[in-house]
Amino acid sequence: MDLQSGYAEINGARLYYEMAGSGTTLIMIHAGVADCRMWDHEFEAFADSHLVMRFDMRGYGKSLPVEGDFNIQDDLAALLEMLEIPSPAIFMGCSMGGGLAIEYALEEPEKVSALILVGSGPPGLELDAEGPDELFAQSEAAFQAGDIKRVAELDMQIWFDGMGRRAEDVDALARQKAYDMARLVTEHELKDIGKHVRKSFEKPAVERLHELTMPVLAVVGENDLPYLRLAADYMVEHLPKASKVLMKNAGHLPNMEHPELFRASVTEFLARI
Repeated sequence: MDLQSGYAEINGARLYYEMAGSGTTLIMIHAGVADCRMWDHEFEAFADSHLVMRFDMRGYGKSLPVEGDFNIQDDLAALLEMLEIPSPAIFMGCSMGGGLAIEYALEEPEKVSALILVGSGPPGLELDAEGPDELFAQSEAAFQAGDIKRVAELDMQIWFDGMGRRAEDVDALARQKAYDMARLVTEHELKDIGKHVRKSFEKPAVERLHELTMPVLAVVGENDLPYLRLAADYMVEHLPKASKVLMKNAGHLPNMEHPELFRASVTEFLARI
């Protein structure tokens, strides 16, 4: 694989990125509990047929936090422009990355040919769904205490193990990799450098889903949080061209748990479009 990697000077920050392959552009945006390494399987596999690009958002992975206000929407747009990424492109985002992909598609619809949304929901969507509130409270307490290892472990219980599973029920190597990424996220956050100021839009994305006329694939793990399983159903109901894949025995990062099944689902979707 002919890999191009480096750092792009974006809005005062240095964002780490990787590119490989040729063909239709496939951009991978990581979850808020991970970094671009969550796409290791997909990056290598799809480089055979696509121009793939992945990156670490500011404050994640190799992209260190810096002083000053910022928003991830402007960072993404500037990165794509600086790297001269060909468009239209397919955007594949997980969780926070999926929400970012939705907002980018709403602002630049001509530059997005399809969306693959993993464990995601449209920004602004409010649903009545139960969640692991006690684990979230424990995570917040551990963060305030600066206990990085404890935060990362609780992140794994919430996001990787998910609902109805324990650590011994999941792949140990994949969980350790996710743990290492989550731990680095917390290390960056505890530096308390920089402030993400969410970009304001006239209408939230949830009220504009009808504008997204490109094909959309919503992927969600059956052990992911109830809110996100409901969010996938909501998007299928309200997006003009959406379909859903429910990944069995999977949490919030289903591609890391079942890379072959995930890749097969994405490949089938891409073949249809």
